[in-house]
Amino acid sequence: MIWFYTIAGVAIVSFISLVGVLFMGIKHEKLQHLLLYLVSFSVGALLGDVFIHILPEIVEEEKFTTLTGFYFLLGLILFFIVEKIIHWHHCHKGGNCSEHKLKPMAYTILVGDGFHNFLDGMIIAGSFLFSVPLGIATTLAVIFHEIPQEIGDFGVLLYSGFSRGKALFWNFISGIFAMAGAILTLLLAGNIEGLSLILLSIAGGGFIYIAGSDLIPELHKGECTGCKAIYQLTAIILGIGVMSLLLFLE
Repeated sequence: MIWFYTIAGVAIVSFISLVGVLFMGIKHEKLQHLLLYLVSFSVGALLGDVFIHILPEIVEEEKFTTLTGFYFLLGLILFFIVEKIIHWHHCHKGGNCSEHKLKPMAYTILVGDGFHNFLDGMIIAGSFLFSVPLGIATTLAVIFHEIPQEIGDFGVLLYSGFSRGKALFWNFISGIFAMAGAILTLLLAGNIEGLSLILLSIAGGGFIYIAGSDLIPELHKGECTGCKAIYQLTAIILGIGVMSLLLFLE
């Protein structure tokens, strides 16, 4: 059953890579407005998964040690590296990207995104190995984070000169790396003691990094208004609320 739940969850995450095409008809201004609230919701979902599901599961098993803390830090570092890869645009130091640099930029993003998805697959598999409810919560947290990211990646690929079909194809190829990460984790689980705990801790650190360093700064950009802040806060609370509702599965 663990294989079934894991493969099903990762398959859904992989197909999220195609979500960009659904937003092609939306004007840029409206899309940016929508993405802002999707990002806010993602912040709540990621942090909710860490503090409502991952940490309590580890503590309940009485397995939170100094080594676990190092695994959390490893998650922070790993996702920092992935973000650096994704945002590296092949630009010369101090210069601007010229048009002939756009293609390399797109392929660099695909490589970074593929590695990111590979880690997501490992994390989802590790969560299901720990418990099915935790696996479901982590899968949803990954999905909520992937939607705005994949929409953004799809836009970058189109800007780089890719056709819609080619952008969808390569985005999907990077997405299925999650399946490779999940299968590898399930195959290694019986040979590496405590693998699920290691991956769960890395996931915790990675999710905190993504929410705190990648997503929240995006919410501070642009004009600051009271209504905008309230809407963002509401979306964050809704994300936390969804993670809280999943406690009824346990």
